[in-house]
Amino acid sequence: MPGPVFALPDAALGSLSDAARKAEQSLHQTFANLTFENFGPSPIKGPIYQANAGGRMVYYAPQSDHILFAAVYDRHGVNVTALAQDAIARKRLANLDLGEALVIGPKEAPSVIEFTDPDCPYCRALDRYWATKAAQGKPVQRHIFFVTGIHPQAAAKAEHILCDKDPEAAFRAIYGGGSPATLATCEKGHARVTAHGKAVSQVGVSGTPTLILDGKILSGFQQGEIEAFLEGKTPSNHAAR
Repeated sequence: MPGPVFALPDAALGSLSDAARKAEQSLHQTFANLTFENFGPSPIKGPIYQANAGGRMVYYAPQSDHILFAAVYDRHGVNVTALAQDAIARKRLANLDLGEALVIGPKEAPSVIEFTDPDCPYCRALDRYWATKAAQGKPVQRHIFFVTGIHPQAAAKAEHILCDKDPEAAFRAIYGGGSPATLATCEKGHARVTAHGKAVSQVGVSGTPTLILDGKILSGFQQGEIEAFLEGKTPSNHAAR
């Protein structure tokens, strides 16, 4: 976990140039594989604290009222921000009720948790991607939770899907661009949409699509990360390990 970072007090401004030179030298020695330019003092003052905002780690310097959206690395190249974020995510996921999810895909396939929005274009692109992978013999079992606080019709479309006798078919139709003249409603579907909203809050999802792959939260349709996950799940790779 990143520790506090302190700026020099005003009384030490006279020795700032010496301190800066030493700091720059230390920077080059510690991170010798990187090239740095325009080294100088930062506007941030005082200790820096970390917090989780919508599933993302942020850093706050109260003395100078700065907030940082950044990734912090240690001298060994380890992303300690990602470690902190994953630890929080795993804690939240421990109580996630997958029984409320809409499940699509074969039981024997690798399991993914997917937070999606029926009106999100990237979510629809992700759905097409999953279909392509299934056709290539690399299906996944999707545990789907609907995020309904972004687009105005998302909740109604999610309820329509969950009320259908064949929710997977209804999901395919909506995500394929279908626009039913009348959206179905039912008590059970409404209750599940509400449960999905609680899951969204519990995990801290703030955008769609959001995937959870082996306990790791992936925000957005990051195809490279998904490909790496699928590659790690192939039988040949397991046999080689």
